[in-house]
Amino acid sequence: MNFRERLEQAAQRGRSQRSVRANEEAARALSEEECKRRHASHRRALTDHIERCLKQLADGFPGFQLQAVMEERGWGAAVVRDDVGLDGGKRKSLYSRLQVIVGPFTEYRVLAIEAKGTIRNKETFSRNHYQSLAEVDDPRFRELIELWVLDYAEMYAAT
Repeated sequence: MNFRERLEQAAQRGRSQRSVRANEEAARALSEEECKRRHASHRRALTDHIERCLKQLADGFPGFQLQAVMEERGWGAAVVRDDVGLDGGKRKSLYSRLQVIVGPFTEYRVLAIEAKGTIRNKETFSRNHYQSLAEVDDPRFRELIELWVLDYAEMYAAT
């Protein structure tokens, strides 16, 4: 077998490998419906976890009220508290809130969570995390939610 024949065979093997690799990648790529189904499943589980964590925060800090959140930016829960204080002899309303939501399904095929917190009228807390739907690690998301709620609780208690 001469060099030209071996070169043709090498090129053919390369094309075959590329074709096999492309087929494997296509099989791994999630269909649109599968992505939506996965996102909805993760969203339900994480929303329940968010509500449990924020309920415990509300139980630990009397005055906070738990609210479900369902809006175009996402689903989750929030705890809200309105206090009244005095500032130079004048009555002042003090607003505190922590909201944690799971973002909606998007064309980017990621699962995203977001937390925003306000303590006594000052936004002091903003966190977010996202991961590809194909690689979602539920325990990591749950751990982050818990950490964010604990961080907010510590910040609130310090004021």
